Amino acid sequence: MKLNPQQAPLYGDCVVTVVLAEEDKLDDDVVFYLVFLGSSLHHCSSTRKVSADTLETVAPGHNCCETVKVLLCASREGHPVLVVTEGDFQFIQDEAYDAAQFLATSAGNQQALNFTRFLDRSGPLTGDVDSLDRKVALAFRHLKLPAEWNVLGPDQTLHDGAPRETLMHFAVRLGLLRLTWLLLQKPGGRGALSVHNREGATPGSLALERGYHQLHQLLTQ
Repeated sequence: MKLNPQQAPLYGDCVVTVVLAEEDKLDDDVVFYLVFLGSSLHHCSSTRKVSADTLETVAPGHNCCETVKVLLCASREGHPVLVVTEGDFQFIQDEAYDAAQFLATSAGNQQALNFTRFLDRSGPLTGDVDSLDRKVALAFRHLKLPAEWNVLGPDQTLHDGAPRETLMHFAVRLGLLRLTWLLLQKPGGRGALSVHNREGATPGSLALERGYHQLHQLLTQ
């Protein structure tokens, strides 16, 4: 069995191709599963048959960076589950996960959030913004946030109406639709919609100013 790729970010959700060795191939009525055996967490993932010797699955999310054992299991009605072969697979912390952690710890931190102005001066993001948005939102959803975590930061109850940047401004400024939607579901997300930054922009007005019509609709509906 050959896995490609042989690693996935902690939040998972990437396609993994499984190429079977000649001795691993079984009859067409066999259903294959992959079991990921971590040090403290196990996952079972179904597979899709692509060809006679190729399967596909989606990597699960995991709870820590480590190399896990992967078992390729075969199931057939009326027969016991068979472990066909095994291999190694690695879960890693990638740049999207680093970014999500940084954002989570930056809630309410004006020095950190004002860094987005540097991104503005540097020009628009290059590359696939949609892919970046998807990965960061997945990583953010996978984070284990404290029960008291809030989009507006730890001192949100003390907010006096003074202009400030929020995580919502950050997400909107970069056009990250999925991350914005996710923040709306978190404590303080709706409250952030009425916060003005030092230019007087709310997240909704900033989206309109940038021409992000889907974002503007999401924030004003």
